[in-house]
Amino acid sequence: MPPDPRFDTVVDRRGTQSSKWDYMEKYYGVSPKDGLAMWTADSDYPTPACVTDALSRAVDHGIFGYYPINDAYLTATQWWMKTRHNWEIETNWILTTQGLGHAIAMSLDVWSAPDDHIVIFSPVYHEFRNKIEKAGRRVTECPLLREGDNYVLDLEDAQDRLTGQEKMLIWCSPQNPSGRVWTTDELRQIADFAARNDLILVSDEVHHDLVYKGSTFVPVHIAAPEFTDRMVILTSASKTFNIAGQRTGNMIIPDAALRAAMNNRLNALDYKPAGLSLLMIEAAYSPEGAAWVDAQVAYLADNCAVFDAAMDAIPGVHALPLRSTYLAWVDFSGTGMSYDEVSRRVLKDARIAPSAGPEFGAGGETFLRFNLAAPRATIQDACRRLTAAFGDLQ
Repeated sequence: MPPDPRFDTVVDRRGTQSSKWDYMEKYYGVSPKDGLAMWTADSDYPTPACVTDALSRAVDHGIFGYYPINDAYLTATQWWMKTRHNWEIETNWILTTQGLGHAIAMSLDVWSAPDDHIVIFSPVYHEFRNKIEKAGRRVTECPLLREGDNYVLDLEDAQDRLTGQEKMLIWCSPQNPSGRVWTTDELRQIADFAARNDLILVSDEVHHDLVYKGSTFVPVHIAAPEFTDRMVILTSASKTFNIAGQRTGNMIIPDAALRAAMNNRLNALDYKPAGLSLLMIEAAYSPEGAAWVDAQVAYLADNCAVFDAAMDAIPGVHALPLRSTYLAWVDFSGTGMSYDEVSRRVLKDARIAPSAGPEFGAGGETFLRFNLAAPRATIQDACRRLTAAFGDLQ
């Protein structure tokens, strides 16, 4: 079967104010003129036609007045969670935020105070630590154990690391950067850990739609409903449909008391979502959007296969098999090189800008994270560049 043109057509994003492409030279020293941007977690192919058509209709109408959070948006979100994740939610559980980074910041604001400690399990999405520290809170870092190609929980070690000052656990499911899909039993363990230590459990489930054959994503609320009174589940269409720039996400809060606390704070700050973003998400959470996601996941699975084969052919380099997300987690420890030397070869010789592994905390010291949500030609180009950059190891 030929590659799907919806994902296989190269779109030049340079000069469009794309943070991924137009700012990579500032942050990584890699020029967009001849470099590849493989860091920021957005996609290099367009969002589906059902979304752009909805946006076109709004533009054609030509009036952009006040737009409330309406029943159509809430019902579409409810339908998506039920249809795609077998998760029955009520529409009144849904609160909107300006993306999930904002949702994490709001969670810290409402359910913790300056100098409180916040638990994270590393390696994990670097913005967890950044948001915690920006809010004047402190990180309690609990390393995951690596067993072969999997990361697993070590809750005895985590318990020993707690100081008694922790107020919240920010959890990542599916796991970024490794793509680990947690089992129901593991999710129950983490929810129980939060309950035993009186922690609010904030579960970032933004990559929940991008799961590959052989793995099944389970929302934490389904896995451990008895701990509903401390759960805040974060979801968004941003990664799934490549609309992160619209800055809209959901906080799904089943518990009435937790939901009231957050709703009161959002109202006090006079937060309301942008109308065009709600129209886009309503269109995305549809049968047409679902079919597009299925096609995207199939395309990404082939990208992963191409990239993993090339990485594993370089002596001492290993890409952990992806079970979810489009973010390849590549271990360079077998090369025997220092992180600085690995980074120099990737940035300077290959002219690729990936995410730096150490930014993800303990366990990321020998890794780089590569974004594979791009046309196949880009992935093949990256493979050629990396193979050449480490050619002396062949």
